[in-house]
Amino acid sequence: MGRIVVVGSLNADLVVRTERFPRPGETVAGADLVVGPGGKGANQAVAAARLGGDVTMVGAVGDDAHGRLVTGAVATAGADVTRVAVRDDTATGTAVITVDAAADNTIVVSPGANGTLHGADLPAFGAGDVLTMSLEIPTGTVLAAARAARAAGATVLLNLSPYAEAPAELLELTDVLVVNDHEAELLGEHPVARSVVTMGAAGCLVDDAGTVTRVAAMPADPVDTTGSGDTFLAAVAVRLGVGEDLAAAARYAVRAGAFAVTLRGAQLPGITAADRSRYRL
Repeated sequence: MGRIVVVGSLNADLVVRTERFPRPGETVAGADLVVGPGGKGANQAVAAARLGGDVTMVGAVGDDAHGRLVTGAVATAGADVTRVAVRDDTATGTAVITVDAAADNTIVVSPGANGTLHGADLPAFGAGDVLTMSLEIPTGTVLAAARAARAAGATVLLNLSPYAEAPAELLELTDVLVVNDHEAELLGEHPVARSVVTMGAAGCLVDDAGTVTRVAAMPADPVDTTGSGDTFLAAVAVRLGVGEDLAAAARYAVRAGAFAVTLRGAQLPGITAADRSRYRL
């Protein structure tokens, strides 16, 4: 199995559940505030480790309780956190999340220490590695990681979330692009030969250098969709790391994502034998 290197964000998630989202200027009642570990990078590292990957997390947190919370959660899942830098001059990133009765969510992110991650924090990459990245860290750092990974012969897996216009060079360095249908519409044509477009309950569409495969969704009763996209991305990385083709990796990731939405919170918990059997994980 190739190593999964996640270069990304670590956040504390501040979550409130409510019956419905407020309209502009409106106040609605919510349940008790729940503080938990999150951040797209940390979510991906936890999920990849839970799914059996050999994972290294690269990121930055503040020297505070939130930083210790999220780093501890990633370590407990089995990922290596020795490349997570601790900054004493800025707070750990936070995400304010609202979840409604239909399990949909809204998220506002304050980057904090994630915004300080830079090229000097990156590890050496190996030819068998799969580099996994999203856009909750500076674009320059994402680009530096892609350059270093490509030069070492690693696979570069990029998720354009939260969506931002990506530099042309970054897309050219990307081996596999994962976006949802909204992000795909915003991006339009791109030079990445291998891509996956996720479509929620409609499954996903895989384009592997011109061979297009539609993968059906696995039925699930959603409780909380927060972090399900991160689980999907991590699952793709894990299966690419063991040599599967992109369509097979996406089929596995659909099942992992279905499992993720049945659970509260952004990070995948321990997976029982019954879970593995039901979702074929």
